Amino acid sequence: MPEIKIDNLTKRFKEVVAVDDLTFSFPEGQVTCLLGPSGCGKTTLLRMIAGLEAPTSGIIYFGDIDLTQLPPRKRNIGMVFQYPVVYRGISVYKNIELPLLKRNIPANERRQRIEEALELLNLQDQADKDSSQLDNVSRQKVSVARAISYHPDIILFDEPMTNIDANSRVQFSHFFKELSKKLNQVIVYVTHDQTEAMTLADQIALMEDGRMVQCNEPRALYNEPEEVFGGWFLGNPGMNFIAARCEQSAGKNVLDSSFFQSPLFIATHGLDREVTIGIRPEHISVSETALSNAVNAKVKRKSITVGGQFLLVIEVDQVEVKAKVSHPSNELMSAKSVWVEFPLEHIVLFDQHQKRVHAELTYARK
Repeated sequence: MPEIKIDNLTKRFKEVVAVDDLTFSFPEGQVTCLLGPSGCGKTTLLRMIAGLEAPTSGIIYFGDIDLTQLPPRKRNIGMVFQYPVVYRGISVYKNIELPLLKRNIPANERRQRIEEALELLNLQDQADKDSSQLDNVSRQKVSVARAISYHPDIILFDEPMTNIDANSRVQFSHFFKELSKKLNQVIVYVTHDQTEAMTLADQIALMEDGRMVQCNEPRALYNEPEEVFGGWFLGNPGMNFIAARCEQSAGKNVLDSSFFQSPLFIATHGLDREVTIGIRPEHISVSETALSNAVNAKVKRKSITVGGQFLLVIEVDQVEVKAKVSHPSNELMSAKSVWVEFPLEHIVLFDQHQKRVHAELTYARK
């Protein structure tokens, strides 16, 4: 199956730039999730790949073939939408067969393709059932079965779990992971839900305001954001950001903050004077007793988060940060002040343009 390549792709709606000069590849055999908030351009990009929107400029390749101007019917794409497209009053089998009939595929081949799709989607026992009797997950499975039955080169998913309840989402996620392994082709999956993307994707393309902020495997994208937006958008809650100043001392960059017991040396040249410290809540070390490089902080609020973790809002010099703590002691939970440390290996620095500064940090000894 061919990979998808987009080259300087742009889409404007009058004064609005929905997709802004993107150059990117969707690899063969991988699930790529387009992730971002509403209005970031992810669905517009998907629709241009499908041929449902014409680019303002740029080229779309399937392999080495330029398909930018081809209509959808000539692109050999399967597409699954937010709302399951099923035809009520006919069986699951007939639902899958309809697009094959329109393509004049011979009866024997039709039967083989339908049986393959039913097996892939675990729908064999529901083949003769009226589609109106199906639950939401089964209806969406029928949509997927129909999409793959005519052997598309690429399958596009446009937020297929948006209208499925929480329990059904878990079922659909398990089914989707197994299906993507079996299909081993280009799959593009649009979502605004970071949990979906982190669970389902081989790589996540994070989008903001029509541009691609960063693309990486889920864990790397989460731990190593290249922009402040990535640190903020991913995570629940997102990354903490603390303003700090960087000074030159003895030919070295020295970063000082009230959250450090002693300043930090930064092995980077030409660093901005104004920098931002980023650290995720779960990476902050919190203790009721003093740690080696910890500072004392007030506990402002406490709450329980998903997974039974405790979220503490703590303050140092009127600057608040959030810290996640698993299995805290009774002493820690009753404390009005705690000791807080930012492990250096989990600190991410950003410059005044909100771009990441790749830096090696060490403590300066006073």
